[in-house]
Amino acid sequence: MGFDKSKIDYTLYFCTDRKLMSCDTVEKSVELAIAGGVSVVQLREKDISSREFYETALRVLKITKAHNVPLIINDRLDICQAVGADGVHLGQSDIPCKIARKILGDDKIIGVSSHNAKEAAKAQSDGADYLGVGAVFTTSTKANTVPVSPEMIREIRKSVAIPFVVIGGVNEKNISQLYGLGINGAAVVSAICSEKDITAASRTMRKAAEML
Repeated sequence: MGFDKSKIDYTLYFCTDRKLMSCDTVEKSVELAIAGGVSVVQLREKDISSREFYETALRVLKITKAHNVPLIINDRLDICQAVGADGVHLGQSDIPCKIARKILGDDKIIGVSSHNAKEAAKAQSDGADYLGVGAVFTTSTKANTVPVSPEMIREIRKSVAIPFVVIGGVNEKNISQLYGLGINGAAVVSAICSEKDITAASRTMRKAAEML
């Protein structure tokens, strides 16, 4: 059985990045981040082989299962299915959400990246369970991003009933700028995995994200 999708805690959503992490392995970064309060993990691998992605996903899934935290696979439906992960996250140029839902069925979690209210509403009608909205601040992990303003976030909140997390350069110094906008959580990459003490960084971000 998968997670009860109505009860998933999106407060602190951790995206992995092997190029930015301060420890030796992706699974170690996940374990340390969960210890600090991460509530959802997205395994994001852009530059490794499918075999290595699959094997990494299996190792990470053991950790997330042990801590009862959902594991979302970035982009790759095949990896999600192969390892039995909890869901997949899709960008606007990935396989359409509607098709992904047909392939994966109703039990899997599907997230969709959205940059405006129109994309958000379409994702919801196509069967998305949550949205990733960004980039809210300039970020080193994505090139050519157009910042999503607080006004746009409010518009997205009005246009959808499903939860959404914000992503893009979110850290403990700027997250307070997002308070009061109806956001369900913060998706964080370098503000957790690049820090020397990943668990302490995660704990700090968790406290800050609980104010959203």
